[in-house]
Amino acid sequence: MSSENKSSVTARRHPFTEEEFFSIYSRVPRVTVEVLLLSEEGVVLLLRKHRSWNNLWHIPGGSLHYGELLPDAAFRVGQEELGVTVEVHDHLGVLQYPSEPNERGFGWSVGVVLLCSTKDSLLSHNMDGEMVRVFKKLPDNLVSEQRSVLEAALERRSWNMLLQYSSTTIKEY
Repeated sequence: MSSENKSSVTARRHPFTEEEFFSIYSRVPRVTVEVLLLSEEGVVLLLRKHRSWNNLWHIPGGSLHYGELLPDAAFRVGQEELGVTVEVHDHLGVLQYPSEPNERGFGWSVGVVLLCSTKDSLLSHNMDGEMVRVFKKLPDNLVSEQRSVLEAALERRSWNMLLQYSSTTIKEY
């Protein structure tokens, strides 16, 4: 994994068609990686533009692919969703998404939350048109299952050691 600055978003890889995704994840849980990216300015969130959890801020994340290690998945998500190279520092816990069947119509994801940093500049929007923003105070319109882990991360402030690794600023897409 390279630590060079990436100024554009890498094309998203999908291991399944939409039909396969629905067929599989209607029957078994989906494992995801949640990239909790902290900078000296706060926590990085995306404004969701998909039909599920539409118009809610969320932690960047995605499905763990078969044979993919968690740090490699975090690196991929950083590239695909934010256009940056991330460094994983810690495992913060696991999130479950009981609202997913109501939001998506199917599914039950389990997300592994990884504390990450980047030295790269963030884009203002990702390739899906989702806004990228840094928050010191969490917004009201947030995926509910993510609120507690985000509050804990912001309150903990043990991320001061990360500040030497991170100088995150927004730039235009």
